[in-house]
Amino acid sequence: MDGIEELRTAVCAANQALVRHGLVLCTWGNVSGIRRDAGLVAIKPSGLPYSELTPERIVVTDLSGQVVAGRLRPSSDLHTHLALYRAFPQIGGVAHSHSHYATAFAQACRALPCLGTTHADHFCGTVPVTRALRDHELAADYERNTGAVIAELFADRDPLAVPGALVAHHGPFTWGPSPAAAVTNSVVLEAVARLALDTWQLNRTAAAIDPALLDCHYQRKHGPEAYYGQRQDQ
Repeated sequence: MDGIEELRTAVCAANQALVRHGLVLCTWGNVSGIRRDAGLVAIKPSGLPYSELTPERIVVTDLSGQVVAGRLRPSSDLHTHLALYRAFPQIGGVAHSHSHYATAFAQACRALPCLGTTHADHFCGTVPVTRALRDHELAADYERNTGAVIAELFADRDPLAVPGALVAHHGPFTWGPSPAAAVTNSVVLEAVARLALDTWQLNRTAAAIDPALLDCHYQRKHGPEAYYGQRQDQ
């Protein structure tokens, strides 16, 4: 399969980055990537320790979840990832973890507002929290329905401007143009979740950033006239 070994290598590296950044304990997380031209997704095997992960052990499935390469079972969260790829055609990678601070917000069923420019530099506003899944959604197609409730949040949001969500009582999912970018968004989400909790310890009434300042900071890094960083040709 042309290009799939490159995707497996990228997905393996992104999963190992979850460990390097301290976002996972045990086997509590997974990253996937997609080749849209081939209609294939690569994802971490279910329950495999990160120390045993190699590109050859990354599982490849089609968009229905059928395994087409690899001998191990794919992550139990596969159908959540597939639902996000269907809902957000702009993305190329999805990451899920149970990182401490972001998961605390998810367990509290509380959205993560933008309290300052650190958050605004990366997420253009509040990182939303899903509604709780209903009994029938838990009983059938739980993982697919987890993706569906995330997608519900973005009916009127840009999933690239806010590349993450908190699943109620569960944990964070992030995404991006590549598996590595999805992990970067998980790193930032965890950092701003911790900052928010520390901010409220110092000031219980701290409120969301002024919209004009939010837009200023986000646009200077991500807008059409962005000037943060270096040009690609330099």
